Amino acid sequence: MDIPSGPDRPIADTDSEAWWAAVQDRRLMVNACVTCGRKSLYVRPFCPHCWSEDVALTAASGRARLYTWTVIHQNAAPFDTRTPYVVAMVDLEEGPRLMTVVEECPADQLKADLILNLNFREDEDGFSVPVFRPAARSAGEEQ
Repeated sequence: MDIPSGPDRPIADTDSEAWWAAVQDRRLMVNACVTCGRKSLYVRPFCPHCWSEDVALTAASGRARLYTWTVIHQNAAPFDTRTPYVVAMVDLEEGPRLMTVVEECPADQLKADLILNLNFREDEDGFSVPVFRPAARSAGEEQ
């Protein structure tokens, strides 16, 4: 998988390459442990809960709840072109917590446990980034 290079692009290693490839196909994946049944992120070759190496990527539902957030008003290049933006930690329905961006929601409407749905932002270079939006504002739904 070829990831465009740049300061705002990940460096995919052996463990994360399949995860980033799935993201480019607009699928969010989590690690699923066959031994204990728990899900985890970030992708790694073992379960952080029981240390089993019997793990595999499985599709996430795309549903999450807002855990915490901050609004970025100033940043250095290349991130300054999107300010202000909301960086957030979301709790995926499957259990893992993911750092992401919340889009299409004014900061004053953010609240803990806000229900969010997965979406993908496609950047100018064609790279897809998983982002979240309030459930009522997800693709194809009315507010």
